Amino acid sequence: MVDLYKEAIHELKRAFLEIGNFVLVMSSSQGLHDLTQIKTTPKNGSRLIKEEDEPLSPMARLFHEPGSNVYIITMMGCKTRINPDVIKQNLVHSLLRHPRFTSLQVVDKPTGSIIWVPTKVNIENHVIVPKLEPNIAFPDKFVEDYISNLSKSPIENSKPLWDLHLLDIKTGNDEGTGVFRFHHSLGDGMSLMTLLLACTRKSSDLDALPTLPVNKDSSYIKFTSSYWSVLEMFWNSFVAVLMFVFTVFFLKDTETPLKGPLGVENRPRRFVHKSVNLADIKAVKNAMDVTLNDVVLGVTQAGLSRYLNRRYSESENANGDHSKENEAIPKNIRLRATFFFNLRPTTRIDAHVETMKRGKISRWGNQIGYVLLPFTIGLKNDPLDYVKEAKAVIDRKKASLEPLYSYFFVHFVLKFFGVKAVGKLNHKVFFNTTLWFTNVPGPQEEVTFYGHEITYIAPSCYGQPNALMIHVMSYMDKLTFVISADEETIPDPQRLCDDLEESLQIIKTSALATESVKNK
Repeated sequence: MVDLYKEAIHELKRAFLEIGNFVLVMSSSQGLHDLTQIKTTPKNGSRLIKEEDEPLSPMARLFHEPGSNVYIITMMGCKTRINPDVIKQNLVHSLLRHPRFTSLQVVDKPTGSIIWVPTKVNIENHVIVPKLEPNIAFPDKFVEDYISNLSKSPIENSKPLWDLHLLDIKTGNDEGTGVFRFHHSLGDGMSLMTLLLACTRKSSDLDALPTLPVNKDSSYIKFTSSYWSVLEMFWNSFVAVLMFVFTVFFLKDTETPLKGPLGVENRPRRFVHKSVNLADIKAVKNAMDVTLNDVVLGVTQAGLSRYLNRRYSESENANGDHSKENEAIPKNIRLRATFFFNLRPTTRIDAHVETMKRGKISRWGNQIGYVLLPFTIGLKNDPLDYVKEAKAVIDRKKASLEPLYSYFFVHFVLKFFGVKAVGKLNHKVFFNTTLWFTNVPGPQEEVTFYGHEITYIAPSCYGQPNALMIHVMSYMDKLTFVISADEETIPDPQRLCDDLEESLQIIKTSALATESVKNK
């Protein structure tokens, strides 16, 4: 009987993946007469569309729709001064050998579809090195403002949609800052991050690629063999489908100081980050016998609660006392995150190295699903409750088909109703929730980017219809919370970073104290 259940579950998983791939292939032939506004013409005007030019995938086309026109931005701190010439020379022999980074996105007038058209790339048009004053008064603020200004304008579509900004200015512990910017149509966050890491090497061994942590708990979905588990999986999936449908039509999150207005995707963003010790996260994990993701989500829930309590206290002018004992948060707040899952079975840096060597694509594109993740907002008497509640919620999400469902549903709507319908559907779902949340594992050891030792890696996004995005990434012995915030809705994102850090310390102290009592 157990073997039958295992076989049934295996076939169910395979069927969902095959259906998704089938719809993806079938929908790639659909025209995109709606996207002529991103029409691109090569500078020499002589490039003709060839039969072998590949059309954009349905998911890539989706990222040109209003409300989905998203850019991925990745900030990197350098220990040494940046040498732009060295970086340019190396990019020519690495990133510029990847077909997606040397292709224009051109509208084929006869069909209305958008296709990848290979073009000759001038590296000078993609690597921007601004001339900076050597004695800027507030260099950290200058770099933050510079990165924020990037969110105010798109990359010119007369060239491949990526660029790299090199800021040769000392900030804090860094001698320089590099800022990569990619249009999301080039690939999903995991593809782009692993491609970026394929351009790095270990500081301890300049011939070795960095290693990513192996996390057995990182699977986007749990398949088990018991009869009850199968029923639980289908029940959780059914509830998730209902919540998804309700969210499309009428179920909105509570209007809080974190929820942005309609059209927030067109406003500039502020990017800040805060690094904490990964050892502190692991200490809570071991003390509570949970996963790293459980701890991170618990800390996020606690940090959001602290931040909202302060904002509500300030608005109510509650005698200036913003302490834990004076809770100003309204009851029964509905606050959800669109939590993104990578649907690839493995993440291999060496595969991207081979892609850049051969100049041919393998396992590329946007392969992501998402779930609607509710946060319980409020001040807790026991800080460990934040982690316990987060674990209960994420366990239900893992024991469901929700990530596969969202991936399949997007392709289903795309196939039968077109890219504009999918864009409106996604915009509705995203806008009716409060924030985006995602995490990416980073290298376990220090890496160099073409000879430049990296102190931190901080990826994020802009262009999404939410005022807030929280991205979490591990690197060496640190874990970094990266905040992307609409400046008008969240004017003090650095305070939210501080709240996340303080929440971790409070949860860690409580977890270690509880563990100590148990061991007596």
